Amino acid sequence: MIYLDNSATTKQYREVTEIMVRYMEEDFGNPSSLYQLGVDSERAVRKARKQVKEAMNAGEGDIYFTSGGTEADNMALMGAARALKRQGNRIVISSVEHPAVLQCCRRLEREGFDVVCLNVDEKCGIRPEQIEEAVNADTIIVSIMHVNNETGTVMPVKYVKEIMKRKNSPGVFHCDAVQSFGKLELPGEADLISVSGHKIHGPKGSGALFVRKGIHVEPLLEGGGQEQGMRSGTENVPAIAGFGLAAEMTAAAKEEEMKRLSSLRKSLLEGLRDALDGVLINSPEMPGEEAGDCCPSLLNISFENTRGEVILHTLEQEGTYVSTGSACSSNKKGRSHVLKAMGLKEKRIEGAIRFSFGRFNTGEEMGEVVEKTAAAVRRFRRLGSFR
Repeated sequence: MIYLDNSATTKQYREVTEIMVRYMEEDFGNPSSLYQLGVDSERAVRKARKQVKEAMNAGEGDIYFTSGGTEADNMALMGAARALKRQGNRIVISSVEHPAVLQCCRRLEREGFDVVCLNVDEKCGIRPEQIEEAVNADTIIVSIMHVNNETGTVMPVKYVKEIMKRKNSPGVFHCDAVQSFGKLELPGEADLISVSGHKIHGPKGSGALFVRKGIHVEPLLEGGGQEQGMRSGTENVPAIAGFGLAAEMTAAAKEEEMKRLSSLRKSLLEGLRDALDGVLINSPEMPGEEAGDCCPSLLNISFENTRGEVILHTLEQEGTYVSTGSACSSNKKGRSHVLKAMGLKEKRIEGAIRFSFGRFNTGEEMGEVVEKTAAAVRRFRRLGSFR
């Protein structure tokens, strides 16, 4: 099996699975219990909080564990909007945010908030000038993702806080860093940062929200006061412990791993271009960390005169797994809102495939993927000519 859909989810590190089993079968106490079994679980949560915080390297602030990136985004947006509603009502986002942000902002819009949605260019980029035009003294939240989950485009997040200060915005900057965590340096200027465990070879159902020191957000869940009152409910200790270990392991190998993934990406792209005509790159071509670059772990390509869904299933039959876009929605039938927002034509969107790389991919696999993809594309084009 060759798995190239790591932007959807990743295979867990074996060590992560082992530590999760330990906290399921042995140290299974409730972290709020006073006896030793509970104390051991509470210690595991505390250790994981430190591991995630150090891996994020985001500065002074607190880490609150959640059930994943979606809950972290909701906690940030809903919590900040409710905390700051007396100071303004404008929220600035981009048109290519994750549905957890887009849907949340639609709800806030129904509640009377003024949501401004920024357009993107043909490579999914945003210019800092667009942010500056949208932000005003009534802006309480700017929420811009660090790396787009379909194209890999790095957004101009390092300029956001500076712009907000210049425009006298009383608000906070939230950054969805689910796709960049463990790959790129996270934006040190962000007030709120969402991350997820299952994108870095940790467990599904684990995530966290970083809240910078001095920033207040209202909790979404009320109850027993866990997570310093920010997220009530008994902590999922196995998932939290696994997330912490995955964060530590990923951070330790980050620099070397990004060079390796850049090499894999280059090999696949060059191989496909050599093997086929009609290869259109939807991602920025240059991998890197600056705004307008592409995160090295991702490559989005359209193959002219094909249907991505058919190519996907053809590759699946060959034991290779890719995607036609984001797996963040249970609705698999809709066209990509990201590629549509980029202004791509319907046929180009229809022929798009997302390749995303992870820790367990190898250079040898890239040659095999090129061969199989080229064969699938040629076969579709040949059969399509008879229609």
